[in-house]
Amino acid sequence: MTSGPAPRADALDALPVRDAVPALLRALEDRGVAVLCAPPGTGKTTLVPLALAGAVGPSGRPPRRVLVAEPRRIAARAAARRMAWLLGEESVGGRVGFTVRGERRVGRETVVEVVTTGVLLQRLQRDPELAGIDAVVLDECHERHLDADTAAAFLLDVRATLRPDLWLIAASATTDAEGWARLLGHGGQGGGPAPVVSAEGVSHPVEVVWAPPERPVRPPHGTRVDPALLDHVAAVVRRALREREGDVLCFLPGVGEIARVAGLLGAAGAEVLQVHGRAPAAAQDAVLAGAAGPAARRRVVLATSVAESSLTVP
Repeated sequence: MTSGPAPRADALDALPVRDAVPALLRALEDRGVAVLCAPPGTGKTTLVPLALAGAVGPSGRPPRRVLVAEPRRIAARAAARRMAWLLGEESVGGRVGFTVRGERRVGRETVVEVVTTGVLLQRLQRDPELAGIDAVVLDECHERHLDADTAAAFLLDVRATLRPDLWLIAASATTDAEGWARLLGHGGQGGGPAPVVSAEGVSHPVEVVWAPPERPVRPPHGTRVDPALLDHVAAVVRRALREREGDVLCFLPGVGEIARVAGLLGAAGAEVLQVHGRAPAAAQDAVLAGAAGPAARRRVVLATSVAESSLTVP
């Protein structure tokens, strides 16, 4: 395995989760299972898999192949691109790759592969032993859905019967740590709950500004939202651009509402980006990449809940 380009040390050192990595590695070497609790923005999705694979950190540790499961395609693609960037690589498909439905970017040198939970479940059905994989990270494990729960059950059975050497990590910013520790503990060496490793985050002040509409709006009826409410949302976004610095992130219930508000913001003097499950991959990547350069235009990101992914929107 070649060493590849030099990692971006400054960016890696700025991730708070780095202080928790030694304790996580000790827990895995001792028990083979662990729960990682780390607030958003600490680097649990990006730094931890690289450290597990031996791609960053002290030299001399044996290289491992790591599989990272994300609940959404947008998160899987973005996490892989961010990790590749942290390693100093220009694109995915080298030491970091990803596989989502309809798209696969993996090479011979790939040591960290990011997949959706659906892809992980299909892979477990085809190859229960996960041949060649040394560790699996279940990221955002608090997002309970059928694929994720079934994949977790498969992995516990695999560790108990076929692959006791397989490392299994449940990671989340907001998770039931004790519940996951009990669950993973059934498949760990030594008995008892799995170790819980926590990382400290960085707090930022939040100011709440109450901005009610000037006149009452009708409540939602089925999937219909009162157009007057969307007019008000656009007005509040324009107000935020006038009264505050930086970009604006605005959550809306669906694609139609996003398109309407985007149309209302056409002359707002900012770049308006739309992100939702049906948006093209390039549009989703642009949202997570952030603005480039000091002269970049301010951005308004209009998003459904898909933006509540495991990657922080800059």
